Amino acid sequence: MGKRKVSRRQAWRINKIQEERAARAEKRDALIEEQLEGGVLGPEQQGLIISHFGRQVDVEALEGEQRGSLQRCHMRTHLGQLVTGDRVVWRRSADSGVVVAALDRHSELLRPNNHGELKPVAANIDYIVIVIAVEPYAHANLIDRYLVAAEASGIEPVLLLNKADLLDDNNRQRLEPLLEQYRQLGYRTLQASTASRDGLDELKALLTDHVSVFVGQSGVGKSSLVNSLLPGSDIKTGALSEQSRKGRHTTTTARLFHFPDGGDLIDSPGIREFALWHMTEEQVLNGFRELSALRGHCRFRDCRHEQEPGCAFLNALESGAISSQRFHSYQQILHSMQDSR
Repeated sequence: MGKRKVSRRQAWRINKIQEERAARAEKRDALIEEQLEGGVLGPEQQGLIISHFGRQVDVEALEGEQRGSLQRCHMRTHLGQLVTGDRVVWRRSADSGVVVAALDRHSELLRPNNHGELKPVAANIDYIVIVIAVEPYAHANLIDRYLVAAEASGIEPVLLLNKADLLDDNNRQRLEPLLEQYRQLGYRTLQASTASRDGLDELKALLTDHVSVFVGQSGVGKSSLVNSLLPGSDIKTGALSEQSRKGRHTTTTARLFHFPDGGDLIDSPGIREFALWHMTEEQVLNGFRELSALRGHCRFRDCRHEQEPGCAFLNALESGAISSQRFHSYQQILHSMQDSR
């Protein structure tokens, strides 16, 4: 995607805003250093970022007498971007706290922001629960995009069909074969309904003692699931647009919740598309398990898998060894990446 040209006045304005932000950050860091040198801050202790608000985060104390309590904390600029799920070292002040160090992550979920910059969304995740629903329409290509992102992040994906109580003779013929296709590829698939409560116990058993994040387009019922799994969390929910049958965004920041019996759940902002243009073609191929197994079996090393003779992909497609829907989804993702660039 080409860069948008800006006028001299716009460039001046952008630079001025950046300079002002840098000046504020330097002022905050100077104040923190003054507090550190003056012994104003309490001892170092480990904490867990529960939610993120600009340059401030809510940190849960993981040790000490106030273990389990939340403290709004400032972050030192040199720490980079911290996100929900990060484990940190922080120190308490009289009325707030300061995050002074970040601990290593074992995984992170990344996605581009509105400016095309690759940013982490959540950290230290065990499961990416890809929530789809009977409504809004569950597009296979969108599911595949989430799977590619999960595979690239090294985080195990779980497919969850929500609103299963809305299944009928018409939509069942489309959704059940769709889920079975992913099940045959080795992906864990579940069904649940917050209305009938079916499937919630199985879902909760899977999530216990793990850190999970719910992803999926708006309107699939992620927040309703959180409210059902964690009574009292009171996550705002939104109805489907009557005109488009698409969801309205309700969650505005990722937030971490604890299960009473162990495990954590991160509720992330709803997104309708998961951009992959920042990835390489190799990473996209790795996101399609059955296709990546055919890597290197084409007659020509530079095969584009479109119409070349001896293409292992096209031969597998013709024999029925791979699904036409998945192969076309793979091609569609590659083409969309090329168009974006």
